[in-house]
Order: sequence, then structure tokens, then C-alpha cells
Amino acid sequence: MNASPTIASTAVARVILKPRKALPFYGRHPWVLASAIDRVEPIGIHGEHQLDIDGQVVELLNDKKRFIAYGLYNSKSRIAVRLCSWSVDEPIDEAFFRRRLEAAIALRQQIGYEPAQGADKSESATRLVFSEADGVSGLVVDRYGDYLVVQPTALGIAQRLESIVPILQDLVQPRGIILKFDKAMAKLEGMNNNSQQLETETPQKSTQPSATAPFTDGHIWGELPDGPITIRENGLAFEVDLRVGQKTGLYLDQRENRLAAAHYLSGRRVLDMFCYTGGFALTAAKLGNASSVLAVDGSKTAIAHGQRNAELNGIQSVQYECADGFKFLDQLAERGEKFGAVILDPPKFARGRGGANQALMAYHRLNRIAVSLLEPGGILISCSCTGGVSREDFLLMLSGVAQKSSRDMRILQTRGPAPDHPISATCLETEYLKCAICEIR
Repeated sequence: MNASPTIASTAVARVILKPRKALPFYGRHPWVLASAIDRVEPIGIHGEHQLDIDGQVVELLNDKKRFIAYGLYNSKSRIAVRLCSWSVDEPIDEAFFRRRLEAAIALRQQIGYEPAQGADKSESATRLVFSEADGVSGLVVDRYGDYLVVQPTALGIAQRLESIVPILQDLVQPRGIILKFDKAMAKLEGMNNNSQQLETETPQKSTQPSATAPFTDGHIWGELPDGPITIRENGLAFEVDLRVGQKTGLYLDQRENRLAAAHYLSGRRVLDMFCYTGGFALTAAKLGNASSVLAVDGSKTAIAHGQRNAELNGIQSVQYECADGFKFLDQLAERGEKFGAVILDPPKFARGRGGANQALMAYHRLNRIAVSLLEPGGILISCSCTGGVSREDFLLMLSGVAQKSSRDMRILQTRGPAPDHPISATCLETEYLKCAICEIR
């Protein structure tokens, strides 16, 4: 094809790349950085009037004006275009989103993470839609029991919630849907998520997305329970309050890693750092038969939820403490404390590749202190959710820790997120979660 498509599409502009910048996008990488763009040409706009196209559909063309893909544009973001469709015959419209959401949900059903429609879902949880990995860059949807949590991480997606939410309601039939913004991503995307709270009923569809995100954080479609709901994971009960908390409510991506780690913890004194609401700690105690667990987090709210989860499961061998992670580790080292296992699951240390080196320095310091706390033959379970840090970089960091600590480290397992968080082979940035289970001599 020698030119942009002539069929009717929803695109309002053509984004033309600089020379020698098109190859990754022919290879279906979905992120077009602003630095790769030569110019933007509005379609059908004449004279001096300028069209605000942020959040709207554009055609991506190479420097010879050959069509590559459709995407959602945002001049305020470093990711200027988020590509979604590489077919000239598949514009980004409501039918497109329905197809992608249907496929995402069908995959979770196929791999056994999502019950069939009509089955009891009241105490299960899964990630139904995972952004680029499901071909909808900027959209995350988690199901907790009979409720959905929707997290838009792109302006164009936030603007289309009026169309996306009814599709989710039709496909999943939840009792309620709650909107949750990632504040850091909202800032990077230039979203205005402080707009006036709308009414709770489903809004009418709009053919033209607004210039800003039309909903505020916490917006509700349908209903929500009066308090926390109970989710069961690997036989353990966890309370989830959908109105508060980090991410969309619970770290679903660590589900299999918590279970895998438990196999190495029998009879050990365990330190669980950055424990959040106790996922690793309670699994270690109940399923791993750890002799005791010290669970530490900097959030008083998370600690309170962790203590409640311990009560729900009748677990008395977990002690919770609210403290700054790095400072607490230093204090343990100064006192000469020793543990049979240390679990590290810290928050994200940087966004994007630009902060990778600084993040790796933080991981090195954290893991080096943890190694110093381990008895000979101890187990280190070290995690990173920093997307800009690659798996190779993370393993090299652990190698450096072993060398500087003069300890023998044997990596028993390297793991990633649960299968309902799939990795896109053409967007390896979706492999954000790394988990290494190591023996330290």
C-alpha cells in the first residue's frame, strides 16, 4: 500500500514518522515516542483553526506516508501514540473494543482464571484485561468477586470509558464497577482526573471524546458493597476494600509466586519486607509452615489490613510492624538479627528506562542488606515490579550482590507474573514483574 487508507475511519489526523523510525512499529510495538515523530497533519481541517486531537484516533504513517497502524494520540505524553490496530480495515471504534475485551476474557476462561458466565465468582479474583498484552494499551481491568476495578493509564482510554464500561457490563455482568486512577500515570498522561464527580448511573455514550478524562477517581457504576469483600487465594482468605488501597486492590500478579515461595520456608524464621496486606507472610505461615514471620510495611492502613487477614485465617505466627523498609533493615543488621528467609517485594523504584540505573542501585542496597541477615543456607525471595529494569539487569544486580557480600548465591527459580498477566512478545515491557528465589550460603 502506497498511501494512507482511503476507507472511512475514525482517525482525525495523520502522524508521520521521521526517517528510519518505522521498523519497531511494523514489528507491532505499541508505543510511539514523541521523539520519533516528524509532524502531525490533521485530516479534513483547513485554515487557521487548530484541532485538539489529544486522546483521539490517528493514523501512523512512515516518512513515505505509508500506513502502519491506528493509535490513540496524546501530545502531553512521552508515549505520543499508543498503537492498537495494524489493519487498515480495523479502525478503533466501539466494535474494536468489544472484540478485544471479549478475547481478553475468553483467554482467562481458557486458562482457568475466570469462571464461565453464570458460575459463582463471589470469592475469586483475576486480571481480565492487561493493557498492551491484550491489545488495549492503557486499560487494566481486575475482577474481585462480583465487582470490577477499571484503571485507565492512558488519556485516550479514560476518554472512552463511556463506551468501554457498558461493554464490560454486558460481558461480565458485575454488580458494580469502580474507577481507580494511578496518580503518577495520570500526571504523565496529562489527565484531568479532578473533574466534577458524575452521577453513579451509566453515562450515555459519546461519539466525540472530551479533551480531558471525564470521571474522577473512585467513580462508581452500579453498586459497591458497604465494606471490604473476601477473596480466597490458594485457600487463604483476604479482605479487599475496593475503595482504597494500592493498585486495584490486591497484588494479583504475585499469586503463584507466593505459593512457590512457600515451598522453601518450612520451619524457618521469615522476614517479609514491604508486606502490604500480608500475601507472602500469610502464605508462608499457613501453607509454608514457617516457624514465625515478621511482616513489615510503611503503611499503617496496610498493616491493619494484614492483621485483619491473619485473624480471618486463624494465623497467630505472623507479627506485623509498621516501619520504613530501608531503615528497619539497617536496624536489624545493626542488631545482628538472623533469619532463615527474607522476602523482598518493594514498590516500584522508577518509571521507564530513564530511572533504571537509580532503581538498580536501590535494589542492590536492599538485597545486600537482606543477604547479610540470612543464615547460611537461607532463602532470599527477591522481587522487582519496576518495568524499566529488565530481567537480565535484575539477575546481574543479584550477581553483584553475591560478589560484594562474598556469599554463594544459587538461584533456584526465576519467575514472573501470574498467567492472567500475560507478556506481549512485541512489547516486552509488559514483563515488568521479576521474582527470584535464591539460596544463600
